[in-house]
Amino acid sequence: MKAVYYTQAERFSVREIDLPEIKEHQILLKVKACGVCRTDVHLHHGEFMAKYPLIPGHEFVGEVAAVGKGVTEFAVGDRVCADNTELCGYCYYCRRNQPLYCENFYSLGVNGPGGFAEYVAVNRDKVFPLNELSYDQGVMVEPTACAVHGLDVIGVRPGDEVLMFGTGPTGLILAQLLKHAGAAKLVVAASDERKLEVARELGADEAVKLDRQDYSVHERELRERFTRGFDIVIDATGAKEVIGHMTKFAKKGAKIVIYGVASHDDEVSFSPYEVFQKELKIIGSFAQTHCFDRAIAYIRGGVVRTEPLVTHRFPLEEFGKAMEQVESGRGHIKVVVDVR
Repeated sequence: MKAVYYTQAERFSVREIDLPEIKEHQILLKVKACGVCRTDVHLHHGEFMAKYPLIPGHEFVGEVAAVGKGVTEFAVGDRVCADNTELCGYCYYCRRNQPLYCENFYSLGVNGPGGFAEYVAVNRDKVFPLNELSYDQGVMVEPTACAVHGLDVIGVRPGDEVLMFGTGPTGLILAQLLKHAGAAKLVVAASDERKLEVARELGADEAVKLDRQDYSVHERELRERFTRGFDIVIDATGAKEVIGHMTKFAKKGAKIVIYGVASHDDEVSFSPYEVFQKELKIIGSFAQTHCFDRAIAYIRGGVVRTEPLVTHRFPLEEFGKAMEQVESGRGHIKVVVDVR
């Protein structure tokens, strides 16, 4: 089969490799499409738990090509998506019912073979039927699951006023969930006017143009328009410059949420006195586990709209171009690699 194969950070090719062999509790999934995520960019550079050699791709959908002897709930031809996380079940955190912190965290496409390939082997308990969802909707299930986990850790209260920086795909999904959860006002700040228009279309109450050359411009606008600040301030960019000025927009008692993926060696500074005096809560939201069922329900029920999000497509052979688009290109929201 064809697959994107990394031998080390920043060194990959699309090559022929052996078809995965499945165990009795696994299915062989014939990949139809796989989303490209900023996490894939971090993996490309050797960050975020990357382990080589590696076949990346953690947002994959497809159809069942074969089932192991012990699998009865799926049949060849079923259209499915799959949760890429596999947890050991016996480490310190798993035994405390905190599986996301599993000390042996195994993730298809991150430190195990993933979906930028024609086939991938997946444990049956991690496979979910798409039923009436399209493959493009299915590609967005994993990002939506991450947003569902974000919603869990943020703990929105009805009436909260929320400011979110960033208009990437998971940010735009989280924005929809925040409104559904009861945010009274959702303000989205980003540098791309077209993406801000999509944010408005998907439910943002107001949008603010972020000036990456002169932060004082949008800082002044936000402070003038929202004098008390916000109950929740979220970074969905992963940019240290954005994260470093989030506390400026926080009400007393506010939550500061690190939702985007920053680089490993990034550092930011806060005023500890401001955190102390305003009783700010700094919250991280990392990936997800056990959120796929709710993610599918939100998409199926129309709470999360995904149709405006997929903007660019590339064949598997042009994986490099897809990565370039995500890392340094402009105008995209979600980039998808078609494997069919």
